[in-house]
Amino acid sequence: MPQSVASRNRSFVSTARQRWAALVVICAAELLVVLDNTVVNVALPSMGLQLRSSISGLQWIVDAYTLTFAGLLLAFGHLGDRYGRKKVMIVGLVGIAVMSIFGAVAADLGQVILARAAMGVCAAAVFPATLALIINIFTDAKERALAIAAWTAMAGFAIAIGPTAGGFLLEHFSWHSVFWINIPVAAAVVVAAIALVPESRASHVGKYDPLGIVLSLVGITVLVWAIIEAPHQGWLSAISVAGYTVGALSLVAFVWWELRTDSPVLDMNLFRIRRFSLPALAIAVGYFSMFGFLFMITQYFQGVMELSPLEFGIHSLPFAVSIAVGAPVATLIAQRIGTTAVIVFGLLVMSAGMFIAGQVEVETPYLGPVLISMVLMGLGLAIVQGPATESIMSSVSLDEAGAGSAVNDTTREAGGTLGVAVLGSIVASIYTTKVGPKIDAIPDAIMEPYQKAFARETVVSVIEIVKAPTNPLFATQKAELVYAMKAASLEGFQLASFVTVGAALTCAVVVAIFLPWKRPEGSVFLVTTR
Repeated sequence: MPQSVASRNRSFVSTARQRWAALVVICAAELLVVLDNTVVNVALPSMGLQLRSSISGLQWIVDAYTLTFAGLLLAFGHLGDRYGRKKVMIVGLVGIAVMSIFGAVAADLGQVILARAAMGVCAAAVFPATLALIINIFTDAKERALAIAAWTAMAGFAIAIGPTAGGFLLEHFSWHSVFWINIPVAAAVVVAAIALVPESRASHVGKYDPLGIVLSLVGITVLVWAIIEAPHQGWLSAISVAGYTVGALSLVAFVWWELRTDSPVLDMNLFRIRRFSLPALAIAVGYFSMFGFLFMITQYFQGVMELSPLEFGIHSLPFAVSIAVGAPVATLIAQRIGTTAVIVFGLLVMSAGMFIAGQVEVETPYLGPVLISMVLMGLGLAIVQGPATESIMSSVSLDEAGAGSAVNDTTREAGGTLGVAVLGSIVASIYTTKVGPKIDAIPDAIMEPYQKAFARETVVSVIEIVKAPTNPLFATQKAELVYAMKAASLEGFQLASFVTVGAALTCAVVVAIFLPWKRPEGSVFLVTTR
């Protein structure tokens, strides 16, 4: 039997020192991609104030990145398998650096969103390659589990340093700095990757699938656009219903085509493997909850608690540390007791955290329900994602590592994108309904029309309202308006949290019923368990 390309590649990393050095570089590349999401969350209020953005505009700053990221992960996963994972990863890193320059010099909301979308395209080239390279570099099952645990923990580390680093930058510079910071990081990782990471590619690849890529990208983009714009257009308006319909039909056509083409960008047969499909579902629900939670808690800390960006970063550290600590521990525990029990437990912990978060009121202190909910959310996500990732990657062959990694990453990003869109839109709908009439009643002499429009959209506008000079005669009215805005946003948070709790509990039941509880014999990473 001829030696595969993957086997030949592993000869370059025969020593443990070489393998772990390569892992450090790969995790640094992952760090950059995840950092782009966490840092920009902290900068959203500053962007909103300077660019006069509505809450849907802020959602698009986040979702422009995650949409192109999620839509193109499958394509770049196959490109990595075909042309070399290291090569595709380096191209993506260079692209992130270049697009970050465009984001840093952007002068309006449209330019920022365009730069973020382009950065998402480049990030899609990096992310599948990282996990696929790990699978090919680490051949020993225990080492591979540790490497995957480190990979999942890095996401938690990025969440940990993202808000704090972003807060530090915003404390001393403008929001443009969250783009500038990417450039030296990307340059350093590229140099290290060239020197320390071995190349790998699949020994056999099929034809490319451009129609599948287009259908998946159109379906996800249009569906999320419709959800984000629904609070403004009307949830059942003609344009919203048209968006839902086009998005859903595109995704149905994508599935139909992938089942019939000889070389699908996504092998739908993988979803018949329960140790692949059910952990992927758990990751999607976990990231649906986490991205929505992060989007909401950004507004809570800066709009309700009126914290500075740096204070927000420091206050969010318990959430991030919980992920960084919990992911590797959960992965190792799953090696002993099985994946199913760990994933189910993680979903239950996450649902408890979101339920507590939904009980927070304007007067609720940080040291209490707020802190507890963050720790539980972080632990829950960590407990789910480490074992789920290990299960997904154990269900594909080495030659399919790029495609398997892309599916794993796509479920994360699709879930996260929908989390921001759905939960953000629920908050926006309730907030606008409650606050709109109160703002409309304020004379234009007190609040200018653009100030009213911004205040009607997001609780982050509290920052500007509180700082604005006010005639003492209207001080009481101003205080009442600020309190009403905070209370309305938290009412929206409560409903959004209940939606998340329902999703997590439903997923826990499905996983508990259909995912095998007994760990498969052996530790070989091949498609063996159906």
